[in-house]
Amino acid sequence: MDSVMLAKALTMAIGSIAPALAIGIIGSKAMESIGRNPEAASKILVPMLLAAAFAEAIAIYALVIAFSIQ
Repeated sequence: MDSVMLAKALTMAIGSIAPALAIGIIGSKAMESIGRNPEAASKILVPMLLAAAFAEAIAIYALVIAFSIQ
């Protein structure tokens, strides 16, 4: 029982690190780009949100895997 809980915790911890870093980098670079060229904010926003959604999907996959561990 304890090893199952440890496996679930490690799955979520490791599976959340990369998406968290990716979303931070995506947001940072988008704000940097908008700061350099404010007129391009509307062109930067949609790709930034799509990239963040794809990175977040990886964390959701880790959650699904953690729930499926028996």
